[in-house]
Amino acid sequence: MTQQNQSLSDNRPKNYLGSALLFIGIFSTATIVGILLFALFWTPFSVRYKIATFWCWLVTEMAKLFCGLNYEVEGLENVPAGQAVIFLSNHQSAWETLATRVFLPIQTTVLKKELLYFPLWGWALILVKSIVIDRSNQRGALKKLVEDGTKCLNEGLCVVVFPEGTRAGAREVLTFNAGGAMLAHKSGFPVIPVVHNAGDFWSRYSFLKYPGTIKVKIGAPIETQGRKASEINAEAEAWVKTELAKM
Repeated sequence: MTQQNQSLSDNRPKNYLGSALLFIGIFSTATIVGILLFALFWTPFSVRYKIATFWCWLVTEMAKLFCGLNYEVEGLENVPAGQAVIFLSNHQSAWETLATRVFLPIQTTVLKKELLYFPLWGWALILVKSIVIDRSNQRGALKKLVEDGTKCLNEGLCVVVFPEGTRAGAREVLTFNAGGAMLAHKSGFPVIPVVHNAGDFWSRYSFLKYPGTIKVKIGAPIETQGRKASEINAEAEAWVKTELAKM
C-alpha cells in the first residue's frame, strides 16, 4: 500500500518553489524564536510556551501559504476541558510534532535526546518542558518517561507521545512501543488516541510538500484505571490502524 501511495504522490505536480520557501521560513523563524526563548528563559513557563506555540502556528500558516497545505481536525469534543490526558499519536512527518501544539491543549512532548544536538533549536526544546529520553537505554527511557510524564500530568500538562518511536511511511502504522501506555497505567490518567494522514502530503525524508488537506481525528478517551499497559497500548494501536485505513 505504501508503494502505491508513493506512486500517486510522484504523479502530482512538484511544488519546488513552495517547499523551498517553507524550508527557508521554518529555519529562519526557528532561529529568531530560539534566540527569543533563550533571552526570556527567566520568564514563567506560560510565556515561553505561548511563544513556542505561536511559532508552531506560524509554520502551519506558512505551509498553507507556500504549499497550499491545510488541515482539519475531527473529534475535538473528545478532549476534556481542563483535564490533563495522554495523547498517543501516529508519527509520519515533522508536521504533527508542530501542529499538535496548535490544536491540542497545553502539553509537553516526549523527544529523543538526539534532537538536543541541534544548536539553538534543539536546546530551546528544554525551555518548554520537553520530556527527553535516551532510546538506546530502554529501561532508563521508560523510567524517565513515567517519572517526568507523571509530574507533568499532575501539573496539568497533557503529554503527547508518538509510540511508534520513529516516523512511518504514509499509510503505515508501526508497532506501538509501550512507554505511553505504561505512563497511563502507572499514573491513572486517561489516554486519547490521535491519527492523521500527514505523510500523504509532508512525508518523512522528503523535501517536497504537496497541497491538500491533512485530516486529523481525535478518538474517545481510553479508560486506563485498573488496566494493563499492554491492553491500553493494543486498544490505542488498533484504533489508529482502523481509522487511518478509512482516511
